[in-house]
Amino acid sequence: MRVVKSSRLRRAGRRGTTLVEFAVVAPVFFLLVMGMIEFGRAMMVAALLANAAQQGARAGSLNGAQSSNVTNVVNAYLTDANLSGATTTVTPNPPSSASPGQDVTVTVSIGYSQITWLPAPKFLSGKTLSATSIMQRETGQ
Repeated sequence: MRVVKSSRLRRAGRRGTTLVEFAVVAPVFFLLVMGMIEFGRAMMVAALLANAAQQGARAGSLNGAQSSNVTNVVNAYLTDANLSGATTTVTPNPPSSASPGQDVTVTVSIGYSQITWLPAPKFLSGKTLSATSIMQRETGQ
């Protein structure tokens, strides 16, 4: 009986300990979780942009390619991934003006605030994600 009584007395003195520990640890934990979500989304979108730029550069390296063809390919790829609002830059403009063997460069960029899943991004707000792909022109004019 004495053992049961003493353990109850010890627990009674520590009743609010769990609540205090949670109050200290919870903000740090939620900050880490939000940061992981934000950086994970940024990495996923960066990979999508890289693939879209590669697809655009491939379209731009073909004979008779115009900047609108490249932009359409990039936008179609990003639309399939549920992304919109990206900016596509093609050099040279139009890509068909490049001589065979010359580089065609496609850069795709988007602001992080357009793609975030969080209501108020803290770490990457104001940043721009971009990817560039370079391919050589394949055919003659």
